[in-house]
Amino acid sequence: MTNKIFWEDPYLTRLETRIASVDGADVTVEETIFYALSGGQESDHGTIGGMRVLQARKEGKDIVYTLEANHDLRPGDVICIEIDWERRYKLMRLHLAAELVLELVYQNFASIEKVGAHIAQDKARIDFEWQGSIAQTLPSVKEKALAIVKADKEIISAFSNKQNQWRYWEIEGFARVPCGGTHLKKTGEIGDMKLKRKNPGKGKERIEIYVN
Repeated sequence: MTNKIFWEDPYLTRLETRIASVDGADVTVEETIFYALSGGQESDHGTIGGMRVLQARKEGKDIVYTLEANHDLRPGDVICIEIDWERRYKLMRLHLAAELVLELVYQNFASIEKVGAHIAQDKARIDFEWQGSIAQTLPSVKEKALAIVKADKEIISAFSNKQNQWRYWEIEGFARVPCGGTHLKKTGEIGDMKLKRKNPGKGKERIEIYVN
């Protein structure tokens, strides 16, 4: 099992650890700060042992990293993991912004259903199954989300079940949400946000989220 340090300290950008296994271009490590695509949040970018990570994927409780094929790493090697902090921090800010928007949409539309989400470095998006338009409600959702940002509330992130590696984030008085992503310490770190409504198809609504 890969020890996921990014949950303990999502602000850590450099970590020294050991290679746990090697299978051709694929490696695992004992500990990691390098997040792998999950829950719509894209993987980090960075290096392991100085080699660029081409892909990061979850396999059970492990994370498998695909490196460039000419690496010469062996199990037990001491290596350094480094991540692109600018990208990670933007993903964290967009991730929480999207989570706030999602919870506020749920509060406004009792029967709405989320059918997709994606958090990239340039923007986040949430797709809903909905027969009407959410355009009129969007200004209110934005206003309430920005109020939470301005209040600079503490964000709790912890295990709900450590054995199964189930995680959650919580803002007291607002919501507690199951989520295994990387999270900010305070809502104020999100900064200003912009919301755009789109209609990707019949019976669907999309909200795009941007932060500066």
